[in-house]
Amino acid sequence: MPTSSDYPVLSRLLSSNAQWAKDVGAADSTFFSESAKGQSPKVLWIGCADSRVPESVVLAAKPGDIFVHRNIANQFHCHDDSALSVLAYAVDVLKVEHVIVVGHTACGGAAYCLSNARAPQQNGHGHHNHKTVPLERWLNPLTELVRSLPVSAPTVPDAAALPVIIEENVKMQVANVTRTQTISDAWASGKSVHVHGWIYLVEEGRLKDLNITRGPASR
Repeated sequence: MPTSSDYPVLSRLLSSNAQWAKDVGAADSTFFSESAKGQSPKVLWIGCADSRVPESVVLAAKPGDIFVHRNIANQFHCHDDSALSVLAYAVDVLKVEHVIVVGHTACGGAAYCLSNARAPQQNGHGHHNHKTVPLERWLNPLTELVRSLPVSAPTVPDAAALPVIIEENVKMQVANVTRTQTISDAWASGKSVHVHGWIYLVEEGRLKDLNITRGPASR
């Protein structure tokens, strides 16, 4: 039976991990033993699964600094138990102080929704492909948002439409987070939890604050 090390790409990853652990241990001999005692991050990052946006790397953060939830197109669905449980654990157990929804430029999920929004609708939906139905279902709220935006018009170039969609998507997810029982209860009990919206600029490596922060005082 093959092992992970039999595959070159995985072998390189395992080797890189071993070197990283060695380097970190050499720089701080107690780092891993202290990490094993628990975590106390101050931030929950809700981001996209895109491989170009690894939160710990782009923030130059250490293990233990950031609690994370990632999915296609940085969605926060109010009926999604995965997202809701991450938020509840972050706020109620870990006591994070900041929840950041982070979108990014060149987002494939946003591009997919733009294409679907512009496609002829069939029974209230765009084109269906049996291979992508779960993706279409997951992104349907974003597709509906795109349909409501003027930039969904076929005459608007993708290069002009996508930045608008990406920002409006982040704004919608921030609003969704603030509507949860977890955040409502946190604010009602006097917890200082703030929800932010950022965009990661893939072409620059920088983060952009959309200045849409919501907190107890903005209820």
